[in-house]
This record gives sequence, C-alpha cells and structure tokens, in this order.
Amino acid sequence: MSTDTKPGEVTLRIEGRIAVITVENEAKKNSYSPEMMEQLSEHLTTFDDDDDLWVAVFCSAGKDTTAGLDMPKFFGPNATAKPRDPDKVDPFGLGRRCRKPVIAVVQGLTFTVGIEMMLAADIVVAADTARFQQLESKRGIAPIGGAHFRYLTRTGWGNAMYHLFLCDQFDADTALRMGFVQEVVPYGQQIDRAIELARQICTNAPLGIRATKIGAMAFLDAAEQAAIAQIPAIREQVMNSDDCREGIQSFIERREAVFQGR
Repeated sequence: MSTDTKPGEVTLRIEGRIAVITVENEAKKNSYSPEMMEQLSEHLTTFDDDDDLWVAVFCSAGKDTTAGLDMPKFFGPNATAKPRDPDKVDPFGLGRRCRKPVIAVVQGLTFTVGIEMMLAADIVVAADTARFQQLESKRGIAPIGGAHFRYLTRTGWGNAMYHLFLCDQFDADTALRMGFVQEVVPYGQQIDRAIELARQICTNAPLGIRATKIGAMAFLDAAEQAAIAQIPAIREQVMNSDDCREGIQSFIERREAVFQGR
C-alpha cells in the first residue's frame, strides 16, 4: 500500500515525565481529520490526568506543522466530524484546558488551526522555516478557534489586528519579535529543543508549576470566556454568508475571491 493512502494519526510516546504528542499526516501537510482531532484530545487528556507526567511536547512530523483542517471531512456532505466531548481536553483550549505545561513545536506551514492550537499551549519553539498565516477571512469566514483573542494576549492589539486583518503570511523572526513564539532554532532542532526545555521544567516542583499555570489561567479566564461566548454568533454570521460560499468556491477553483460583504 502506498504511504500516501495511510490515514493520518496523532501518536503519544512517553519519555520519563514527558508526553510527546506527534501529528503524523505528512502526505497531506499534516492537515487534520476529525479522527485526528479526537486522537489529539484523547492524548492531551491522558497527559493531563496522569500525575506521573509533568510536561507535554506537542509537535508535528515532517517539514510542516499543518496546512489546516481537511475541510471536506469537517464540512462536506460526507463529513465525519462529531461534537467534542466536554470532559476531554480541548486542543483549542476553548473548553477543558491542560493544567500542566504544554510546549508547542512548529515548522514550515503553520496555518489557521495550527496557530490556534499553538496559542492554546504555553510555550512555542519554532524552527526558522516556520511560516504563519491566519487566512480564514480570505475564505469568507473568520477564526473561531481562539485566534481572535489569543493573538491579543501574545502580541498586543496593534500586532494582532495587523495580522488578523491582513491575513498575511509572516516568518519565524517576526513571530519571535512579537512574542508570538518564545524561541527560534534551526530547522531539525526544534523538537529536541522543546524536549530539552521540558526536561528543564521537570527539574522544578510539579505542584508549584501546575499551581502557577492554574493561577495564570484564572487571571485570563473572565476575558477569555467573554470572547469564547462570541464564537457561536461569529460562526452564524459568517458561515451562512454569500461571502463564505464565494470563499469556498474560490478555493476549489484556485482563484482570488471576490467578496461583496453579505
């Protein structure tokens, strides 16, 4: 069987106190299927529930983080997406969140949901090949996985609106300068560096580290919950619009979209 036909998956391996969670769908630039999203949620929950695991490293195989969702499997006539289990950790951090540190690793294409899941983590290590783009509004929709508020907490209002409004692509050095990522390393070293940081964190008292994160999340929670509460209205406004239909059609036809604002 060709490796191109192998379904994507998300794997979990344990290295001492560290959970290494890896997205593996290189044939499709690590795009996510609903099944992969469920696997990711399962692994994050396993990590969060196991007191013997202290830090998670969330990474992707190959040269790219992700090109985004495998859209037909989420929104097409043969979609297999299911409602997310609220008792499990939400990869987007919109529901249940990990109480322990999560280090995200990115490289190459890091688009849309890849950014939103990266921002739901705590620390980001980027390869120097990383390219970021929040491009939903180029497709007639809007970010609904947390980008609309987490860009703010990482980069400030001006930087957030600059990139969210332009839907532009920016590189790892720009991301580092804004505080979007915390370290940039040569491609090929990003996962090892994240594991090294995880090991350093593991030399500290795990209960103290966990309490620090829980306390920090409590500070942000009120504002985040207000932003999360807006997501259904955002989805309703954009998903049923003519612009959304035009954006999807332009993507299928590989052309620039022509939006009318309705």
